[in-house]
Amino acid sequence: MKFSLLVLLTSIAASAATPPARNVEILWDSFGVAHVYAKNADGLFFGYGYAQMQSHANLVLKLYGESRGRGAEYWGPKGLELDRWVHVNEVPQRAEKWFAMQTPEFQKYLTAFADGMNEYARRHPEAIGAEYKQVLPIRPVDSLTHVHRIVHFSYVSSAARVTSAATGRPLNLAAQASNAWAIMPKKSANSTPMMLMNPHLPWQDWYTYYEIQLTAPGMNLYGASQIGFPVLRFAFSDYVGFTQTVNGLDASDLYSVTPDGDGYRFDGARKSFETATSTIKIKQADGSLREEKMLIRKTVHGPVVWDKDGKVLAMKTGGLDRPFLLEQYWKMALAKNFKEYEAQVRRLEVPTFNITYADRDGHAMFLFNGTLPKRKSGDLAYWAGVVPGDTSETLWTGYHSYDELPKTIDPPAGWVQNTNDPPWTSTLPVMDSSKYPPYVSARELTMRTLSSLRMLSKDEKLSFEKLVEYKHSTHLELADRILDDLLAAAPETAATRVLKAWDRNADNASPGAVLFEAWARGFRPVYKVPVNAADPLNAPRGLKNTDAAIEALAKAAAEVEKNYGKLDVAYGDVNRFKFRGANLPGNGADGALGAFRVIRYGAPDADKQRSPVHGDTFVAAVEWLKSGPHAQVLVSYGNSSQPGTKHDVDQLPLLSRKALRTAWRLRKDVEAHLESKDSF
Repeated sequence: MKFSLLVLLTSIAASAATPPARNVEILWDSFGVAHVYAKNADGLFFGYGYAQMQSHANLVLKLYGESRGRGAEYWGPKGLELDRWVHVNEVPQRAEKWFAMQTPEFQKYLTAFADGMNEYARRHPEAIGAEYKQVLPIRPVDSLTHVHRIVHFSYVSSAARVTSAATGRPLNLAAQASNAWAIMPKKSANSTPMMLMNPHLPWQDWYTYYEIQLTAPGMNLYGASQIGFPVLRFAFSDYVGFTQTVNGLDASDLYSVTPDGDGYRFDGARKSFETATSTIKIKQADGSLREEKMLIRKTVHGPVVWDKDGKVLAMKTGGLDRPFLLEQYWKMALAKNFKEYEAQVRRLEVPTFNITYADRDGHAMFLFNGTLPKRKSGDLAYWAGVVPGDTSETLWTGYHSYDELPKTIDPPAGWVQNTNDPPWTSTLPVMDSSKYPPYVSARELTMRTLSSLRMLSKDEKLSFEKLVEYKHSTHLELADRILDDLLAAAPETAATRVLKAWDRNADNASPGAVLFEAWARGFRPVYKVPVNAADPLNAPRGLKNTDAAIEALAKAAAEVEKNYGKLDVAYGDVNRFKFRGANLPGNGADGALGAFRVIRYGAPDADKQRSPVHGDTFVAAVEWLKSGPHAQVLVSYGNSSQPGTKHDVDQLPLLSRKALRTAWRLRKDVEAHLESKDSF
């Protein structure tokens, strides 16, 4: 208790005072992107914190309040479930311990980041929503607490997975959809290294990405991270670049606990639960606070996270003994060559995510990154379920080393890629998965992966312009794999005529994509040539169950005709970029159909139109020229969410046109597009 209180008081004292002059400038360009110029890294963190608040103050404060485990205290019972999740996993307490373990240098950076946020609140109290001001002041530990909550207890371990395992309801993994390419000079038309950063996430809440540039002597970093993060997760510099995709690495396990009195069974004996008590405050309608005492029970695996309907489950989360993930990200971005970069990723402080790398020297790398437990037996399916918790045979205590993880470095093909697929298809020819334990990763392929591999294999040399074109590809790989067999077997109808004329894209004006999507949604193909992980360019292919396919097409045609009055309705008339008041023709589709440009749309509204809920977020196509890196970028939903901002939907027209914009990295270019300036 004394330790936690000391860290808390130190954090508040360090951050509450008005920061001194820092020689920091923030130049805001015409798309609301902050370009921070400072004399040192401390100034960059200060400017980064200030910029995030100007662009997303209400969202930042909401997220930090939730990550403190105080959402119900600030905003009422709607935050109670998340608070319980944060408290049972002891996120705030562990973050305080982690903060004390950081180097003095990195503690200073986190303090500067909080100082920048508090300075914005001091200068612009009128810009912050009344309900969010109670979260102030922001403490240096808050950003670390938030990152810990998101990375370890939203990505690695999630409440949704616990509920799915306990109830038997399937877990929706559709939100896992990101693309990453790294191109070596031997594959490049201009002999220049290139990279594609293309994360996909829902368009709301903690998933939101923020684009920024950070410049100080010896540093010129450009990229993005999720709101509230004090470091870049997607970055490129004059020297290197890295991007990430969600991977299927299993660093979290659920254990079935056998109760025994006031304890539980383990290795034939009774063990006592380790217990702790946490208090959650809940704001009532009249403004008063009700307290809920929460008993936390822990086994040798970790906390009990489910105790209902006769099931008791405990959870073990990987990476809780590695507190330096933020420092690792920061030093990855500062690397000047592959050796320096590899020294950082080798630390494995980041517990999950595939990491794809490129640099100006021409190196490319894919790493199936994370804290992968060393297990005695079992495959991925076994560990994805609930495993016995009454024996030490299932209790892992260590991780695979960096050298033991699947990776691809400078492959003969001249490129690496990932589309959330298993590591085996990071390049061609495919990696030999038999060299790794069966619990390392799945073996399946997705249509989006097949699309990625097809495009990368299509051209002997790839130009930057072609890379950008491929990035926007809405071509539906599934159509190429099975549609010809359907059309050959089916009698000619209005529906088959529409599909024969269709360009197999999900572009704004594509006239058959709505019909194809409706058909694919109601039909499960049986392939003539089954999936073959060793030959992804040619398998799967063909259609066996053509009778079922013809029947499903008739149903899909009736549905589309009823809803839209015609079968060849334009894709962008149905799928709209309706967001924050904007309404533009949409494109892109679910990756399950094989679209590389992923946009997932929600249910139809009263106008029978669908709006985006997930997909392209931050995009950066980067080329390292002799004169330095050149990049084209986009933040689909804009770089600000504050009320009254001009930059909430100003990039949606580019998204609708399948276009990117130039990243202004040189000060003269930023000043040529200057909107405003802040000085400190």
